[in-house]
Amino acid sequence: MLLYLVRHGETDWNKQHRIQGSTDIPLNDTGREQARRTGKLLARYHWDAIVASPLSRAVETAAIIAGEVGLGAPTTDDRLVERHYGEAEGLDFDEMQRRFPGDTPVPGREKRSEVGARALESLMDVAVAHPDESVLVVAHGGLIRAVLRRIDPESDHGMITNGSVHSFRYEDGALSLIAFDDPIEDESVEGEDLRAQNSLEARR
Repeated sequence: MLLYLVRHGETDWNKQHRIQGSTDIPLNDTGREQARRTGKLLARYHWDAIVASPLSRAVETAAIIAGEVGLGAPTTDDRLVERHYGEAEGLDFDEMQRRFPGDTPVPGREKRSEVGARALESLMDVAVAHPDESVLVVAHGGLIRAVLRRIDPESDHGMITNGSVHSFRYEDGALSLIAFDDPIEDESVEGEDLRAQNSLEARR
């Protein structure tokens, strides 16, 4: 089966380069337009189901995409929620550096290995439940990064932008990466400062 991971659209905290984590920040108008544009690109193909993180930015992105591709309301899975960043949530890069310089531990921050484990468990369950089908999963940048590090650890992937699409294949009980920034969404890439967007995503 085929499984396509989609990052939710932009929120005001994305725009301000603040860490969101499990804080439930809604989409802004730009994010809704990104979701519509991604949905129109995905509508070139047939999809059998759509699943989302329960956070509103992911659920709304999934609902917009579902409308574009002809699916019903998305189901949700708590295991797809974004990485919990503890006391770092709401901080921008400069605030983060002042309060937690370098590799200073952040109280309450979930380990990336834990994020990857729960996310992969969810994705494997989705795959088993939809044999020989194509499923969309709308989640978050940090979670997608954690999945990539478990499935394709030797590769150096780029920034995971809002509305981006990443394709995987489930076969013989395992997930493998087909394409990071799948060509299906090339048209949606714009000339923005990608490194500024969610610049704290890569922090351990």
